[in-house]
Formats: sequence, C-alpha cells, structure tokens
Amino acid sequence: MKFIVSSSALLKQLQQINGVIGSNNVLPILEDFLFEIETNKLTVVATDLETVMKIHLDIEAKDSGRVCIPAKILMDSLKNLPNQPLTFDIDKNFGIEITSDNGKYKVMGENPDNFPKEPPADETSAFTMTSHALLTAINKTIFAVSNDDLRPAMTGVFFELEKNGITAVATDAHRLVRYKIKDVQCPRTDNFIVPKKPLNLLKSSLPDNEDEIAVSYNSNHLFVTHGTVELSCRLLDARFPDYKVVIPADNPYRMTISRQDFQSALRRVSIFSNKSTNLVTLSISGSELQLLAQDVDFSFEGNERMSCQYDGEDITISFNARFLIEMLGSTDSDEVRVELSTPTKAGLIKPVEQEDNEDLLMLAMPLMSN
Repeated sequence: MKFIVSSSALLKQLQQINGVIGSNNVLPILEDFLFEIETNKLTVVATDLETVMKIHLDIEAKDSGRVCIPAKILMDSLKNLPNQPLTFDIDKNFGIEITSDNGKYKVMGENPDNFPKEPPADETSAFTMTSHALLTAINKTIFAVSNDDLRPAMTGVFFELEKNGITAVATDAHRLVRYKIKDVQCPRTDNFIVPKKPLNLLKSSLPDNEDEIAVSYNSNHLFVTHGTVELSCRLLDARFPDYKVVIPADNPYRMTISRQDFQSALRRVSIFSNKSTNLVTLSISGSELQLLAQDVDFSFEGNERMSCQYDGEDITISFNARFLIEMLGSTDSDEVRVELSTPTKAGLIKPVEQEDNEDLLMLAMPLMSN
C-alpha cells in the first residue's frame, strides 16, 4: 500500500488532532494515529478513549488500507522537513517507509485492528451554529471550570439548549460564569456537560469566523464537525448544580469602572497579596476605589487608589484577585459594572457594552478578610 502527500499539509492537519493523544496512556496503541487510506482520500484518527478527533485530507493513492503510525516520531519528523511531497510505503507487516526528496525514514507501525472503535452517532439531535459563536462560548466560560475530580459535574461546561438560544455555564464553586447566545436555533430544550479537554481542542482547531459548524449529540456523546475536522467526546454523566439559585436577584450597589485600568491595578496590587489566597480588599466610597493587598508573613503590602462611578453605600469587600483578573480578561468591553450588596454576598461583574445577541454575567464569591 502506497500514498503520496504534501508534508506541510499533513503536518498542519495532524497538529489539529495531536492534542488528543495523552501522555500517560493505558494502551500503547493510543500513542498512534490511525491512517485510513481510500482512493485519493486520507482520514487520520486520534483518540484517548474519551475524545476522538479525525481529519480528512486529499492525497494521491490508488490502493486502500489502514495502519497505525506512532504519533510522536511522525510529528517530530514532519516538523523538521521542508515542504515537499512524501511517499508512504506500507508493507503487510505494517512496516512504514517514508521517502522524501533526499531521504528515507523507516518506522514500525501497528495493527489497525487493535485501534479503539469510535462511538456510533446513533439517535442524535442536531443543529448548526457559527464557529465564532461556539468559540466565544468556550473562551468566555472555560477558565472558570473546576479541576476538582471529586465534583465531576463541575469539571466541564454546562450547555443549556433552548429553541432560540444556548446558555453556557461554568463554575468551580468560588466563581461562576454564565454566557447566553441568542441567535442559535436548537431542535429542543435540552442540556449536557462537555468536559474541559475536548473544549480546549475545539478552541485550538476552530477558526474565529462565520463558518457554519454542525453540532449533534445523544445521551452519551457530543459530535462537532467543521470542514475537514471532526470531534466526538463522551459527555459527563453527572448533575450540574442549580446555578440559578446562586445568582443574587438584587445587588443594589453599582460601580462602573474602566476594565483595563481595574485589571492592571489588580495585577500590580495582587503581587503583594498572600500567595495562597490572592486576597485583595476593595474599599469603595464616593467616586473612589481603593485596592489593598497584604501578606503579613512577609510584611508585604500594596495599595492603590483609582476613580470610578459608584452608586451605593460605602462598602469594603475582599475577593481572590486572580479570579477577578481572569474574569475581566474574558470580556472585550471598555467598561464593566460591578454589582454588590454586602461584604458576605456574591458580587456580579457585567460588561457595559455587549452585542445584541449575547449576555455575559460573571459572579465571584467574596473572601473573609481579617
């Protein structure tokens, strides 16, 4: 079996799916790409048993066949080859000879029959959305996903589908992000939780444009197709916490402030905070915000003053500065509105300028300051 492919085209496509392959695999074959060759068509599959990604590529091939090729050595060699046609020659014992303009390289492949089967796309519900819309939903929520395996429901992003929109929610119990997008038509009201890893893979392989992508799902799996790239992943089998009860209905005190100035001040002041809590205290009175951070163990202290627009009673409240910095980084709005009520109740951050079809709300739980 023999085929010819452009080295740069193959590398570009494999880079999109290489992230699926884990570092400590339970089965050695999971460190391989599965190559499936048909007449002038190549499909390459990568899996970690939970997530499967595949790409399709045009090649020159008269035969058809399958072979597993070790991913690391193939990627390393392609990265160091200039753009040129490569000839892959595979013998019946799965030995692979790769011929370039001035070299020959040999790799031992594996039997493709041992490669895990991908999940069947049975009884799925399907809809389409733009690549930009899905990418935005991932970018605005994924940083708030929990890394705590003891709470599996929080280790992914919760997607709530309605007839005319999607809500994406992520929380780690200390902060919560809810992002609504209104111009997506879903087949029915439904919900599911997508793990963090496949979302990160989509984030790096989807273009930020208006391309249409096909999304379908059943009770166990999600399937996403864009152009020549396909991804399927197992959904998290867990109950997402009722996030609506956490969001305060009425936070009467409102501070409007420049997002970039607030983020920069938090970055500077938090350098002097306690490294385990990142605690920064915000004191707001009149039209002035004061930020204070201390690390008593090392006698570090940093404080800054900045102007803001504030409507409410004077308040002193403490937050994890890292969480606030990440939240402010997930919106493009020039100004943000911070809504507060008491020093022990959750604070809300909302962008002042939003697109008509989207709604972003971020919540941070306050810390006890001594």
